[in-house]
Amino acid sequence: EVLQPGAMWFGWSGRIAHATSAAPYLVESRGVTYATLDLTKRDYENFYVGFANSALWPLFHFRPVLMKFRREEYAGYLSVNRMMAGALARILEPGDIVWVHDYHLIPFARFLREAGVKNRIGFFLHIPFPPPTLIATLPAAKELLSDLCAYDLVGFQTAEHARDFRDGGARLLGGMIEGETMKVGGRRTRVFANPIGIDAAPFEREAIRAAQSSETVRLQKSLQGRALAIGVDRLDYSKGLPNRFEGYARMLARHGEHLGKVSFLQIAARSREDVTAYRDLGRELDRLVGDINGRFSEFDWTPLRYITRAAPRRQLGGFYRIARVGVVTPLHDGMNLVAKEYVAAQNPLDPGVLVLSRFAGAADELTEALLVNPYDPDEIADALHAALTMKLEERRRRHAALRTSVFTTTASAYASRFLAALEGRAHPEDFAFVDDYLRRAATREARAASSRRGEAVGLLRRPRRQS
Repeated sequence: EVLQPGAMWFGWSGRIAHATSAAPYLVESRGVTYATLDLTKRDYENFYVGFANSALWPLFHFRPVLMKFRREEYAGYLSVNRMMAGALARILEPGDIVWVHDYHLIPFARFLREAGVKNRIGFFLHIPFPPPTLIATLPAAKELLSDLCAYDLVGFQTAEHARDFRDGGARLLGGMIEGETMKVGGRRTRVFANPIGIDAAPFEREAIRAAQSSETVRLQKSLQGRALAIGVDRLDYSKGLPNRFEGYARMLARHGEHLGKVSFLQIAARSREDVTAYRDLGRELDRLVGDINGRFSEFDWTPLRYITRAAPRRQLGGFYRIARVGVVTPLHDGMNLVAKEYVAAQNPLDPGVLVLSRFAGAADELTEALLVNPYDPDEIADALHAALTMKLEERRRRHAALRTSVFTTTASAYASRFLAALEGRAHPEDFAFVDDYLRRAATREARAASSRRGEAVGLLRRPRRQS
């Protein structure tokens, strides 16, 4: 929808060089221009490893105890944003629309404005946004909130995250809120929720094909008729993997009928191993896996299969399709598209069951999943047992509702809604989508109360010009 002929993708190349690029390196492929910049090791460590992933990432995922703020890293973060904005400003043309993605580039619009750019600029945050009392713990909170107000449009995955940002702007900056609009210092910024989706129909077709692949056939044979539960995540402390593993162990201890009858496959590709918290998490998970398998394994059955290598997306589709339970239990997440991929991959005639954290953004839409508090291993255990024993009729009913949601809130719908809002156009699905989304969010809130419970960088869309 966005990366169509005439568009430009702009951002970090992913390469470490002796000198930061003075100008972007341009490559064209299928009508899309890719403009990339190299960073020095120092810039990378301050901008990416430092402020972005050692301060913003833990704080925005509600883990302030893991936040490490260093003034020199924040200065490096601003420096890289300033450099990149200056490089883009030199190649922008009148009428270009700029769409900036994620927490790495929060100050980007401010530096574009300082460079004289008047174009429409939008920003989308793919991770959660913390409430005012939490964001206030960041020493640079006011400046970053002000930076977000330099955009014409700011999008979030959920209505809750959008509301928390508006509340933060009102309390810390004295902003005036009128509906979805926040006014700070004479500038008006629209703030709205626009949950991201997947290309559901193509993913479903891919999963059907992948279910016949040699890898899926091998996996199915290895199960020997056992039910498969599957989790697929980056190895990250926000994903709640220790809690998930403990919940699985408690289910096995509490419900002996599942011993030898279920295998849990957890794929958790290692990432950011240059960040201490990630290395510590890896060691903790290695210990938990050894403990669980040591306690429950038989000579012909290993209850927990744990892989720290990435698996190809096409292969995962087949694994999802044969899995009786999809387990998506992050402590906090912006959206979590694995939940939607699992739903899209299922066979509607004999679907599996999704166990989903209440604190994943997807829970606002996927209310027919088994929603759990990921901080409670016993609740995870109960949900896993319920999923493994659920009757076919109820599985079909829940999946039909989940499938409708996943096939409605697609990646294409997400992109077209954002661009329509950024360009000031009405989108034909806007009102129906908002009504349905708010209804689902309200349902989620009511259920929670009753139970008490690749990283995008910058994207430039260049409209086609008349010759």
